[in-house]
Order: sequence, then C-alpha cells, then structure tokens
Amino acid sequence: MATTKKWYSVLKDKKTLPEGRVQTVTAGHQGICLTHYEGKFSALDNSCPHQGGPLGEGSIENGMLRCPWHGWDYDPCTGMSPGGFDDGLQTFDVKQEGDEIFVAIEEEEEHQDTISDVMIETMVNWGVNTGFGMVGHSNLGVANAMMRQEEQGKFQFFGIRHEGAAAFAASAYGKLTGRPAVCFGIAGPGSTNMYTGMWDAKVDRSPMLVISGQVNTQVIGTGAFQEVDLVGAFQTVANFNHSVHQNSKHSELMSLAIKSALLNRDVSHITFPDEVAFMVKPKGEKAQTPEGRITPMNISPPRQMVAKAVDMLSNSKMPAIIVGHGARFHMKSITAFAEKLNCPIITTFKAKGQISDHHDLGCGVLGRSGTPIASWFMNESDLLIVFGASFSNHTGITPKKPIIQVDYDPTALSKFHKVDAALWGEISETLTLIEEQTEGKLNTEDRRPEIAKRWTIWNEEKASRLKDESEVGLSSIAVFEAMNKVVPDNAVIAVDVGNNTYSFGRYFEPKNQSVLMSGYLGSIGFSLPAAMGAWAAEGKDRPIWSVSGDGGFGQYLGEMMTLVKYNMNIKHVLLNNSELGKISKEQKAAELDVWKTSLHNVNFAKYAENCGALGIRVTKKEELLPALEQLKAHNGPALLEIITDASLI
Repeated sequence: MATTKKWYSVLKDKKTLPEGRVQTVTAGHQGICLTHYEGKFSALDNSCPHQGGPLGEGSIENGMLRCPWHGWDYDPCTGMSPGGFDDGLQTFDVKQEGDEIFVAIEEEEEHQDTISDVMIETMVNWGVNTGFGMVGHSNLGVANAMMRQEEQGKFQFFGIRHEGAAAFAASAYGKLTGRPAVCFGIAGPGSTNMYTGMWDAKVDRSPMLVISGQVNTQVIGTGAFQEVDLVGAFQTVANFNHSVHQNSKHSELMSLAIKSALLNRDVSHITFPDEVAFMVKPKGEKAQTPEGRITPMNISPPRQMVAKAVDMLSNSKMPAIIVGHGARFHMKSITAFAEKLNCPIITTFKAKGQISDHHDLGCGVLGRSGTPIASWFMNESDLLIVFGASFSNHTGITPKKPIIQVDYDPTALSKFHKVDAALWGEISETLTLIEEQTEGKLNTEDRRPEIAKRWTIWNEEKASRLKDESEVGLSSIAVFEAMNKVVPDNAVIAVDVGNNTYSFGRYFEPKNQSVLMSGYLGSIGFSLPAAMGAWAAEGKDRPIWSVSGDGGFGQYLGEMMTLVKYNMNIKHVLLNNSELGKISKEQKAAELDVWKTSLHNVNFAKYAENCGALGIRVTKKEELLPALEQLKAHNGPALLEIITDASLI
C-alpha cells in the first residue's frame, strides 16, 4: 500500500548549522537528527537504538556521528552502523529550497484512543475539568490525553513550578467548590512532592483526584530510576488508591475514583505505569458518565434524634449556633433558622466568612484566632447548635453546655465527648425537619441588642490597639483594618499560617468574602497556591486575594511566575517581618531562647516585578491604603509587601 509523505520545514537558514555539526529538529511529531557533513544535509532518526540517546545532541568525530550517551557510532549521512551491525538508523528524505531545509516523513496515522484517553475522558465526563501539575517523562501518555480534552475546550490545565503547589491548588479548589480538581505529577519525586497537599485535602475533607506517572511495569521492583511504590506510599492519605493495569476496567476505575472523592470528601489516587498509559484502549470500551452512578446526598437524620433536638430547642431561651467549614454550602438555611431563633451565629476559624461580621446575628470567630464576642455568646448560651464543626482544640467549643450536633459524617458526631442530640444527616435536610417540628414551639430571646453591644466593646478595643506603632514596621491590625476598607466584598481570600493568619482571624471583618486556609494540617506556604486554585475555579467571576507572611511566601515564591504566565489576576498581601514570628513566640512561651527563626529576605516587591507582576513595597502606615487601592486596581497579578513588626500582632 502506497504511503503519503509530507514535507516539513526544519531549518529556516542552513547557515545556522555549520559544516561538521548536528542538531535536533522536529518534523510533525518525529524527532530528527539533522547532520551537516561534507557539504550535505542528512536527516536521521534522533533516537539511538541502544538506549534512546538523543543523537542530535551528539557530535561528529572522525567522520562518525557519536551518540552522547554511550558513544555508539553511525555514519552521519546513511545512518549505518560500522562493523556490519544491523542497528542502523532510519533515514528521511531531505530537500533544500534557497537556504531553507525540509524533511519528508510519512503522514501520521489517525490517532487511536489509548487507555489514557478513555480514562481522562471519563474523568472530564464526571465534571473534573481543572488540573494542576507538571508534565514529565513518565506521565506523557496521560498528559497527551489531557491535551486532547483541553483542545476540545473541556479541560483546563495549569503547569506549575512545584508539584506541592499543584496539590495545594487542587485542595483549595475542592474546599471552595465542593468538586475535585486533579493534581498531576511524574513518578518518584514529582508525585511525592504532592504528598503534603494531599494530606491537607484529606484532613479538611476536600475532594481531590491525584494522577501520578509510574515507571514501566516490567521494571517495578528492580530499583529503576525514579521508582517509588506510589500505591504503598499513598496508602495512608488516599481513600481510593490503585494502579492502572493493561487489563483493568479502565473507565470504571476512574469512575470509582471520582465517586469516592465526591462521596467521602477525600483523596483518590490513580497511578499509570508508563507503557500502560500509551496502550490502545480495549475494543468496545467507552468513557463512562456519572448518570445513574451517584446517590443524592439529602440524607435525613434518625427520627429519635430529631425529636430530642426539637425538645431541647423548645426549652431553650438563649441558644447559640456554631458553624464549621462543613456547613459552608448551607449557610442560607442556617442563617434563616438563626433569624427565627434570634440567636447569635459563631464560626470556627475554618468557617470564617461564612456569615458576615456585619450581619446583626454574626459574632465572628471562636477560639485562638477569634474575638471576645464569639466566646462571650458561647459561654452565655443555654444551648449550642453545632453544624459541620469538628470540636477541635483550636476552636474550643465547650462540652459543658447542652449540644445539638448536625453532621453528614457519623464518625464526626460525638467524636471527643458525649453530645446530647447527634443528628446524622445533610444539614439543609435536617434543618427542614427541625423547622417543621418546632413551628410555634420556639420561645427564645432576641440577642441582637447584646450582639451590637459586644461589637461596640470590641471595636473600642481595636481602636485602642490601632494606636500601637513601632519604628520597626507596621502592626498586623493596621494591615487588616486597611484591608477591611479595600478588599472587594465578594472576594475569595486564601490565607497562610503563622501570626499573620491569627491576626487575620481576629481583625479582618468579612462581608461576603470566602476564606480558604490549611485548617487541620496548618501547612506553611498554602496561601499563594490556594489562590491559584481559587482563580481557576472562580477567577472569572470573583476577585482573588491571598495573604501570607514572608516565611510562607518563601515556600512557593516560584509560583509568582506561574501567576504571570497565565495572567492570574491574584492580589497577594505579604506581611514581612523577617522572622518566623509564630515560632519565636512559641519559643518564648516555652521559656526558651529564640533560635533560628530570623529570615534573610529579598525585596519581594522587586522580585514580583522581575517575574513580570506588579510589586509594591510599604514601610509607613500612611502608604498602606493607597498601596492597597493600587493593588486592587491593577489588572493582573500583583504583590504588596508590607514591612511589619513581629511584636505588634
């Protein structure tokens, strides 16, 4: 059967390849070693038959083309191997038009769908349409399948500078939307770099899909280059954790991975051995969809627990509602219920922003990152109604009050101590039942006047603290008081860890902003990658901001270049005190010497400028508001560096 060849321009000017030299060029998808020897241009297969060495990176020595890896020799014009061996190179036709060199190769066959194609198409069908990661030699087959979905407009992928940032971005995406994104790495170190972000997603109950490359199946167990037992390595962090095999039920495997991530709000991991990723999909296998494969989540609680909760509510005069991060998609119904009860709504730190601090029932954050308002109303209540919170030590929900707890996860109910009414169910569904059964039975006091009074007391305290000044730098309260005036009401704000985050919890007063944080893991460096995840999810509709200290920003400062590459319109506020301030504080509290917490920093504003973003630096209080306004107005990635005093938090 006759084959058709197609000519490709591979060298615009023949003078750029001098006599006696070689270089790598590409014709279509074919790698070519282009040689110039004895006045003739020749085109050879770029891959050495020995171990695939790139011949275009080799050299011509003593009239022979030498492979740069192991020194195998070939004729630079004919590709023949000396000594009569049969491992010569394929050659390709060459023609010259003027100074331009062309190479002819056979037209490529139509693409045949691979195992990677059917699995990635299934992934997209299930609604996983966003990915973060790094493409490399052991995940190229999967990357190629992702590329085809992106070309069809069904998928978006962001190539990052560090896989750890990809995992944090995917974790934040899940926290914000309730849907998984995919993070993607190569075998070995590329995948192990994702481990921290995977744990962040797991402990904060954020759905995440992780896809890793793997070395060829035939060399697993031999200590091959970059071989790590990834299924074994991720056993503790991934709820669903499997390798793809040639005879797997491929689309079913991907469906189950995403179903597990959604229903369990957990991490799913799939690893692709390199040769499996390139295999043609089995005949008849089709990409799956979620149709008829996932149950509705409107779970109703047990009747006896509802009856007990109704009785407790009917006898309460001064209840208080506490909401955690698990209640974030149910705040409309929770707020409406609170308005019927006339009771305060308190949030955990992870739930900051789920109700506005300007709502007449909003009382801010409870616990170590919170305000006296929240703790006052918890202690003054006669009943606590807790939605989607885990009773962590950081929050400090008292077990000494009568408690109604509502959670979709039965293991979270009464986890640390006895709870009077533990309601296993979806929050909005549970609230509907409670409201129906408490109709006409509620007799609670209106707490609004007391809430307003407590806010007045706290605002007076903050005004006093705002007067604290230092020659070293600005105070944290000054930074967040200014952000209260400038950050758009509907922004998403990703925060880091450290003193800057404690101060954010205490002093920033959200309106309709959403807040993202590394909650239970508390991982430094979270904020900037998390903002990338938020931008991928909602950057077209909402402003995206992030906040960190200098220590946190230093973890993934290379991602500033990623922001510029994709023109991510992210505003980063950096509090620079040249110190790991929280650690210094902990050392002092433990009556120890402060040791190894100082930091040597660059000028971060100039660094941002070098990356191609806007960089602003502030050293004086009067510069702060104008700088924040400039940051807000800039169309594109921008960083505001504020020199702060670690002692003024």
